[in-house]
Amino acid sequence: MTEETPGFDEQSQQPDVPSDDAEPKAAPTPSAEEGAAPAGDTGQDAALVAQLDQTRTALGERTADLQRLQAEFQNYRRRVERDRIAVKEIAVANLLTELLPVLDDVGRAREHGELVGGFKSVAESLETIIAKMGLQQFGKEGEPFDPTIHEALMHSYAPDVTETTCVAILQPGYRIGERTIRPARVAVAEPQPGAQTAKPAEEGSEAQADTAENKESGGPEEG
Repeated sequence: MTEETPGFDEQSQQPDVPSDDAEPKAAPTPSAEEGAAPAGDTGQDAALVAQLDQTRTALGERTADLQRLQAEFQNYRRRVERDRIAVKEIAVANLLTELLPVLDDVGRAREHGELVGGFKSVAESLETIIAKMGLQQFGKEGEPFDPTIHEALMHSYAPDVTETTCVAILQPGYRIGERTIRPARVAVAEPQPGAQTAKPAEEGSEAQADTAENKESGGPEEG
């Protein structure tokens, strides 16, 4: 009799050989996330494009704001410079206006021959300084009367003028550039009323007198 080894099974001695009837394993199918990957990439690209458009819009707005601020700053600088010049001109005009009575005294002293010695040197220095500051004197006898720069203090008629004329300068006028700080105070003369009509009448009477003389003398002599 043969002894059987405990725990030994004949089936366990046979190797595991796959049988032909076993079905082949199916290939793994892609997961839902892997299938949705292309759609996710498209959505991400659209989001990036939208974000880029927003960035471009914001950049355009900031550029426009910067250009507007630059224009406003340039206008501000020009306005400040214009105001600075205006304030300077006003200050100079106020100072020179206070000096006009002194200049009038100097002018009267010069007319009367009293501008001599040290007083003459001081007066000439003063006139040089105010000329450098832009003060100009105007007003001459014989120039046409202009109400924008002349102030008529006296009025008369004269037969030798054809328009309203300044015949005497009582006080000279002064200006700084185009700004008049004091008009010239003058005496004016207008043409004599009827002077224009009297002249032709006189010429007509002289012609009649010549005709009468010719008649009395028998007419002009013939050559």
